[in-house]
Amino acid sequence: MAGGPGGTSEGLATASLLWAIVMSAFAAFGGILFGYDTGTIGGIIVMKDWIETFGTYDPSGVLGTDTQGRFLKTANKSLVVSILSAGTFVGALFAYPMGDIVGRKWGIVASCCVFSLGIGLQLDTQWATFVVGRFIAGLGVGLVSCLVPMYQSECAPKSLRGLIVGLYQLAITLGALISAIVLNATKDFGDHSAWRIPIAVQFVWAFVLGGGMLLLPESPRYLLYKGRVNAARKALSRFTKTPPNSPEVDAQTQEIQQALAAEQENANASWFEADCFRNTESKNGLRTWTGIWLQAWQQLTGKPQGFISPDHFAHTLEGINFIMYYGTSFFSNSGIKNSFIITIIIDVVNTAMTIVGIQLIDRVGRRRLLLIGAAGMLVCEYIIAIVGTTVGQAGAGGINLAAQRVLIAFACFYIAFFACSWGPVAWVVSGEIFSLKLRAKSMSLAIASNWLWNFGIGYATPYLVDQSTKGQPNGVATASLGVKVFFIWGSTCVGCLLFAYFFIPETKGLSLEQIDLLYRNSSVLGSTRYRKEMLLDSETEAAKGNTEHVEDASDATISDPGLREKGKV
Repeated sequence: MAGGPGGTSEGLATASLLWAIVMSAFAAFGGILFGYDTGTIGGIIVMKDWIETFGTYDPSGVLGTDTQGRFLKTANKSLVVSILSAGTFVGALFAYPMGDIVGRKWGIVASCCVFSLGIGLQLDTQWATFVVGRFIAGLGVGLVSCLVPMYQSECAPKSLRGLIVGLYQLAITLGALISAIVLNATKDFGDHSAWRIPIAVQFVWAFVLGGGMLLLPESPRYLLYKGRVNAARKALSRFTKTPPNSPEVDAQTQEIQQALAAEQENANASWFEADCFRNTESKNGLRTWTGIWLQAWQQLTGKPQGFISPDHFAHTLEGINFIMYYGTSFFSNSGIKNSFIITIIIDVVNTAMTIVGIQLIDRVGRRRLLLIGAAGMLVCEYIIAIVGTTVGQAGAGGINLAAQRVLIAFACFYIAFFACSWGPVAWVVSGEIFSLKLRAKSMSLAIASNWLWNFGIGYATPYLVDQSTKGQPNGVATASLGVKVFFIWGSTCVGCLLFAYFFIPETKGLSLEQIDLLYRNSSVLGSTRYRKEMLLDSETEAAKGNTEHVEDASDATISDPGLREKGKV
C-alpha cells in the first residue's frame, strides 16, 4: 500500500515521515486561537478597569462598590462570553464554501485575517464595538476550528493521524494556560492596558498560524478533488520528500483517485441537496449525524476552558467549566487565595492530561478511549454532585475540609478523563469519518453543532448556577442550582457513553479511504473486526512486494470486491 499522508508508513524514510508530521501538526496551532480567547475573556470581565469601562452604573450604591458604582449585568456577562460562540457557529457553517472553493490552506489564512479584525475591534472602549469584535473574532475561530482538523486529517500519515489531529485540542488547552499566565501578569495594571494587552497578544497567534500556512502545501486530497493532479503530486512530494513521479506518489495519487471515483454523488450540491443526510451505500447520513452529535455530546460533557473570578464567582461555558465556579472557594479553603493562580493550576492539569491523551489515540483506539472517558467522567460528576450537596455544604461547624478536598480531587480526575478522551478524540473522529467530496460540508455541520451547543450552554449557565438576586435592585431571577447542576452533567455523560458504544466505529490505523470502505461494508458494532481484516489484508499485500501491483494502485483495501463483501456485518 502507498505511503505518505493517509497511507501506511511502510517504505517511508524517517526524514520524510517526520516532515509530514511537522507540516500537518503545525496547523494545530489554530487551536490556540480558541483556547486563548476563551481563557482570556473570563479574566478580563472581572478586571476593575474593564468593569469601569463597560459596566452599568448602579445609582443605589449597592453594587460596584469597588468599581466606581459600575457592575456587569448577568445578561451582559452571558452576552460577552457567548457571543464568540455565536460567531464560531456562523464561521463553521461558512467553512464548507471556504474549504471547497478557496481551499484548506488558503481558507485557514483568510480565517486568520478575519480573526485579526475581530481582535482589533475589541481594543476599543465602546461596548457595541467590543461585542461586535468578539463576534467577528468568533467567525475566524469557527472557520479555523473546521479547516484545521480537515487539513490535518487529509495530510497526516494514517498511523499517526490521531496524534496529529489531537494536537489541535492540545493547542486549545495550551492557549487557555497561556491566557491564565498573561492575565496573572496584567491583572493589577490600573489602566486599559490591563485588558488590552491580553487581547492584543492574540495578533501573535494569528500571525504565526497565517504566516506559517503560507509556507505549507495545500492538502493533496483537496487538489485531487479539484482535478489538479500535477499540483497534488507536488504537494505529496513535499510531504513524502520524494520526487513527484516517484512510485510512492503514484500509488498514493491513484489510491485517492479511486476513492473519489467511488463517490460521485451530488458533489456540488448544497448541504441538504447533497448526500450528507442520505443513507446510501456510503452511509453518509449516518456519518453526518454521528459528527453532529459527537460534537454536541463533547460540549455536554464539558470542555475545560472555564475561568475563575477573584470574588469567588465564575461564569461558565460548559459542564466541566462549572468546576471552575466552585474551584476558587475549594482551593481557597486549601490555603490558595489567588484565583488567577488557581486557573493556572487547573489549566496545567488539563494540558498535561491532554498530552497523555493524544498519545493514546493511536494506541488505545478512538472508540475505546471515548467509552473509557465517558465512564470515568460520569462517575466523577455524580460523586461531585452527591458530596457537594451533602457533606460538602457549610454547616454550623463551618466548611467540611475533608469533603472539599474530595471535591477538588474528583474535579481534577474529571478534567483528566475529559482531557485524555473526549477533548482530543472528538476532533480526530470528526476529521476522518466523512468521505472526501462531502468532508467540507459534513465537517462544517458537525463543528457548527459544537459551537451552537457552546453558545446555548454558555449563555444559559449563569442563569442555572448563579444565586438568584430577584427582589434586589437590578436583581435577576436564576435557578440557583449551585453544585446540584453536576447531576445534569453526570446524566449527559451517560448519554455520551451510550452514543460512543452505538455510533462510533473503531478507525485506528486506517487510511481515510479505508474508513470509507469500513462504513460501506460494516456496521459500527462490527467495525473492530472488519478493521482487523482490512489491516491483515494490507499487511499481506505489502509482504508480497509486488511492484506492479503497487504502481497500479490495485490494493485490496481499495478495489478488491472480495474484501468489500467478506467484511459485511
